Amino acid sequence: MIYYIILLSFITGSALGYAIYLIFAADKKSIESRINRYVKEESGEETQEEQQENKGDKKRLSPKRLLTMVSQVFASRKISATLQKELIKADIPLRGEEFITLIILISSGIFFLSLIIFQNIAISLIFALTSLLVPKIFINFSKAKRIDKFNNQISDTLVIMANSLRAGFSFIQVMDLVSKEMPPPISQEFAKTFREINLGTPTEDALLNLNSRVESQDLEMTVTAVLIQRQIGGNLAEVLDNISNTIRERVRIKGEIKTLTAQGRISGLIIGLLPLALLGFLSVINPEYINLLFVNPVGLIMLGCAIFSEILGIMLIRKIINIKV
Repeated sequence: MIYYIILLSFITGSALGYAIYLIFAADKKSIESRINRYVKEESGEETQEEQQENKGDKKRLSPKRLLTMVSQVFASRKISATLQKELIKADIPLRGEEFITLIILISSGIFFLSLIIFQNIAISLIFALTSLLVPKIFINFSKAKRIDKFNNQISDTLVIMANSLRAGFSFIQVMDLVSKEMPPPISQEFAKTFREINLGTPTEDALLNLNSRVESQDLEMTVTAVLIQRQIGGNLAEVLDNISNTIRERVRIKGEIKTLTAQGRISGLIIGLLPLALLGFLSVINPEYINLLFVNPVGLIMLGCAIFSEILGIMLIRKIINIKV
């Protein structure tokens, strides 16, 4: 039995390492080749060397291509399409089915690794199921971090837009200026909106798409003001100045609230991680002592109550520290 476990652990560990390589090893050459191929298709030009290189790329089985082939199992699933939208908002360069494949590989690797270390299926299942929550937390964290960075940039962006409008620029030219002069992520989002408008999308629809991608309350207020101005008219530069001042005050107040609630956030983090860390520590130091918690009916009841109490405590702490401005 132990040989099968070792063999499965080796296979899963190899797949896990390969998945980590796919995440962190950015294939810039592949991206550039796809962009160049798109440009060549638009212009109708492609040299013979490029044609041979493209044929060679199709024959070679790159890591990205292998992940794409494996992830085709989830390509038609509705959950992969929903996850794809969240990955775009979090600026994670993976498709939904590829991300699901990575989650399965990592969760399987954690299960077999825990099985070797603790030699307990129940504990291994707990770690594997817990690892399934990590990708969702990672996506939410990346999305929230990107939105915060976007909100910190939007005030200065509105000032640039207002001054440019006063200088005689059109709204489309202002969008192009922001995409070139401002740092990411706001430059990336404005560049996407500018490309949509150039490709024929109505300006109103392009702005609504921008709002749906970012999910920022500050941007929503800005887009709403711009859409109203385009319908009824008015001084757009003055409107953007007023919104910029409002957003600047909101950012300042949010910073003060974040400082005052830092202790509560740290308490919630400790409450969430301490039981898992203690469970892993006792499982390594004294497995027989902790195994009783998973085989005894009273221990299972205590474990269920502990999980319920921990989730309830985390929810209450988040409710207390989340102050909307």
